[in-house]
Amino acid sequence: MTQTHINIAMLAHVDAGKTTLSEALLYKSGSIRKAGRVDNKDAFLDTNEMERNRGITIFSKQAVFSYGGCEFTLLDTPGHVDFSAEMERTLQVLDYGILVVSGSDGVQGHTETLWKLLKRYNIPTFIFVNKMDLAGSDKNHIMENLKSRLDTNCVDFSDYEKSDDNFLENIATCDENVLENYMDTGEISNEEITNLIAERKVFPCFFGSALKLDGIELFLNAMANLTKNKSYPDEFGARVYKISRDSQGNRLTHMKVTGGVLKVKDVINDEKVNQIRIYSGNKFETKDSVKAGEV
Repeated sequence: MTQTHINIAMLAHVDAGKTTLSEALLYKSGSIRKAGRVDNKDAFLDTNEMERNRGITIFSKQAVFSYGGCEFTLLDTPGHVDFSAEMERTLQVLDYGILVVSGSDGVQGHTETLWKLLKRYNIPTFIFVNKMDLAGSDKNHIMENLKSRLDTNCVDFSDYEKSDDNFLENIATCDENVLENYMDTGEISNEEITNLIAERKVFPCFFGSALKLDGIELFLNAMANLTKNKSYPDEFGARVYKISRDSQGNRLTHMKVTGGVLKVKDVINDEKVNQIRIYSGNKFETKDSVKAGEV
């Protein structure tokens, strides 16, 4: 089944490499021609001049990319605790979260805060351990760190594509029904793994270096193969998570359609929809309508 649209967001403690990972995903998926750098002030999603000068994300932004038959809306959120309100607003429209952890620093206090927020909003979560190319990054130590400080059902997905016995056993121990089936058959289907992730019973952990594009392809393959669409009602509904203005001063209402279809010229709460924009970085394309699930 083609998975038409998944909304994901990057969350991380400051300096974990969240924006660099966003750039790597956009580059590897073919959405951008060159991966930008925070220190070069040319990151695709850090569009605000203040963000580029300070080298941090202040405002949540989005980019759209396709990979493996799946279309993603990627929301990049601020990592600095001073701007956490902007990040938390974005959680309301997510299908899946990506928690970025620094391989050299491990789980930080703010990482645990983000984890609690993801749990509060019931968001299925993938973990990407970044900066594994730096000295002092030890995968076994980090896995112990993730299991002890976040959740015992954090599972190393480095061998996901091999699906060897050790990997399957680690998955099976996360759920009694899956374990029982695995004991009988010796197999766990991709659908079962997908459902365990969606139900927050398994938290897949990946390792690599976003700056060196190491581990990005495996991560993208997993995101495309192990996520699934939510079901939405036919009746129109939407969740507004942000209000801003464009460079011309026009008011923009950022929302996720949570039911039915939104069309240009529709009237919602006495306000007419003049234009529908799908943003990607600084640029946008206009649409006549958007369906449930889209941001």
